[in-house]
Amino acid sequence: MSSAAEQEAVAARRAAGNGRQAAANGVRRTAAPPPTVPAWPGAPTPLGARFRVGPDGVAGTNFALWAGGAEGVELCLFDEAGKESRVRLGELTHEIWHGFVPGVLPGRRYGYRVHGRWDPWTGSRWNPAKLLLDPYARAVDGDFSLPPEVYGHVRDWPQQHVADTVRDERDSAPYVPKGVVVHDDDDWADDRRPKTPWADSVIYELHVKGFTRLHPEIPEELRGTYAGLAHPAAIEHLVRLGVTAVELLPVHQFAHEDHLLRRGLRNYWGYNSVGYFAPHSGYAASGTTGQQVGEFKRMVRALHAAGIEVILDVVYNHTAEAGELGPTLSLKGIDNRGYYRLQDDPRRYADYTGCGNTLHVVQPHVLRLITDSLRYWVTEMGVDGFRFDLAAALARSMHDVDMLSPFLAVIAQDPVLRRVKLIAEPWDVGSGGYQVGAFPPLWTEWNDRYRGAVRDFWRHALPDVREMGYRLSGSSDLYAWGGRRPYASVNFVTAHDGFTLRDLVTYERKHNEANGEGNRDGSDDNRAWNCGAEGETDDEGVRALRRRQLRNLLTTLLLSTGVPMLVAGDELGRTQRGNNNAYCQDNEIGWVDWSLLEDPGWRALFELTSRLIKLRHRHPVLRRRAFFSGRAQTADGLRDLAWFTSRGTEMTEQDWYAPAASLAMYLSGRDIPGRDERGRQILDDSFLAVLHAGETPVSFALPGPPWAERYEVVVDTSLEEQGEAPGVVHPAGTEITVPARAVLLLRVAG
Repeated sequence: MSSAAEQEAVAARRAAGNGRQAAANGVRRTAAPPPTVPAWPGAPTPLGARFRVGPDGVAGTNFALWAGGAEGVELCLFDEAGKESRVRLGELTHEIWHGFVPGVLPGRRYGYRVHGRWDPWTGSRWNPAKLLLDPYARAVDGDFSLPPEVYGHVRDWPQQHVADTVRDERDSAPYVPKGVVVHDDDDWADDRRPKTPWADSVIYELHVKGFTRLHPEIPEELRGTYAGLAHPAAIEHLVRLGVTAVELLPVHQFAHEDHLLRRGLRNYWGYNSVGYFAPHSGYAASGTTGQQVGEFKRMVRALHAAGIEVILDVVYNHTAEAGELGPTLSLKGIDNRGYYRLQDDPRRYADYTGCGNTLHVVQPHVLRLITDSLRYWVTEMGVDGFRFDLAAALARSMHDVDMLSPFLAVIAQDPVLRRVKLIAEPWDVGSGGYQVGAFPPLWTEWNDRYRGAVRDFWRHALPDVREMGYRLSGSSDLYAWGGRRPYASVNFVTAHDGFTLRDLVTYERKHNEANGEGNRDGSDDNRAWNCGAEGETDDEGVRALRRRQLRNLLTTLLLSTGVPMLVAGDELGRTQRGNNNAYCQDNEIGWVDWSLLEDPGWRALFELTSRLIKLRHRHPVLRRRAFFSGRAQTADGLRDLAWFTSRGTEMTEQDWYAPAASLAMYLSGRDIPGRDERGRQILDDSFLAVLHAGETPVSFALPGPPWAERYEVVVDTSLEEQGEAPGVVHPAGTEITVPARAVLLLRVAG
């Protein structure tokens, strides 16, 4: 720091330390303090606000807040008119401030003011002028608009490089949402969880609002809400498609970033959490003073009744408070040093997430916050699993990613959490953060190696077929260790971030101008092919090729060993108009367009996807619970997995390294390891899948005995309508023509 900067910092620190700023700065305390309310001692557990009957049968709410380094905590209660009264929590037990307040009933709004030192140079950022959201709030009423008053520091301080060191004394209460006291007496006795085995799962990633906002059969007042997703019309589509689980983009209460609000945009995806126990109030049709909790539960029940599990995409790696120049909404004002990873210069935040801060999961109270939240969503909200955003950040010990980290160890031994579905996004943005294949047994992972290989194969960009062979057969090179199984790999071609499936074959370059960032945001590495024209076109040849490529990609995904994940709308040909980072597009760009089903071409794509999922459900050979051995189990030499060249001969080592546009995979239904529920051997049909990414047709000789005597065509992706393909039978040894850029799936007949 320069001498001048040091002097400015010292001056700012001196001014902030005594809590006074010049009137010209517009930074002053509120006038007369609100009235105070007495509290009984209460209990330090459970954390949060819990309505109950207290001493002498008096109804009220117990409040408990961990604030390890704080000097005092005030509970702030708000009536319907917004008038504030305060309760000094005088009891302190094991760093938890607590008290029981008689007469506080469900529906009452509240927040906290936490007192302590303002000393950003040591990481201390207490500021009682800022109303703070309870990290354990079960419901949140209101939205974050981020005016200057909600920042703990003087946001418009003239010397911006030291602005974060100058405390802002303005009251933030009028500008921030409040927690809501919720009474939870639901025992879930009437709920039946599907408990779908991992190997049988087909995941469907969707956005609660985006999936339902334009659905014509959902009542207008329910569109974009939990109730809308619970509507029979929404569930009917999921059932017809055949998916077994929905993976919901973040539904924890989240805030919108300031830079988006200034551009008239909003955080649509929701990866900016601020309340880990509260269903996001913006998705509630029934109300936001606790009603959103019951609405979410009814949604889960409706999905369970249809045999569909609910998986939440959760963001425990960072919060919406960003870095030192971010707002003070909750944890930053409760105990900044206790909740966040700080750099050697404690003014600054360690950022392994790209979002300004990283939760310090090694700290016991932070670990408790996360695991309490996870258990709550399982036991009291009914969910069936979680996908952890940037999970590598959670697996870091002090600095490096550590697969023996406290977070992973706690999850592994937890009697509730170890029984639900756990999916890691196995990377973060820090050094050493890419950890695909490294998470321990119990976990599954998003396999981006699968995504890259399949995209490259179908745009004919792979140097050979080795990578594709691994990905089709369960990625044993990544997961065949420590007792892990093929379903450790969550296979996907698209996800919420990046191109939609239709855009993947329509655009080669991102077109994110609508985001207002000069098209600089979003990945430049799309591995996309536009089939000869950038963007939408009237050229029917290009359009037909694109639809064929979509069929190829979906068929490959649903025939691969592992757990397939689809993205909502991909089965309909949904487009984001080339936007590969639609995180701020809460509009038609980000929503599912249901009118596509009226187009015969896109309706045919949906029917093919549904047919492939049903085929997968019927045939255990397509959803194996153990890796292939590749070895002959009987004297005739038939193996559980075999690879063939277009000559109809088994591939040699040299073939794997040779440039090729084709790959044929034989799956034996007679060599499936394991037994059924009654202890019987599992037997199934055998299949031959031929994938050809070349631009011209190729002759393929069908393998003869012991593999088969004849083959029946099940799927031919060169056809718009599949009704023409099934039933065609070819004798073994026949040379068939595989059309350009197509998948043929053949069942061993007889």
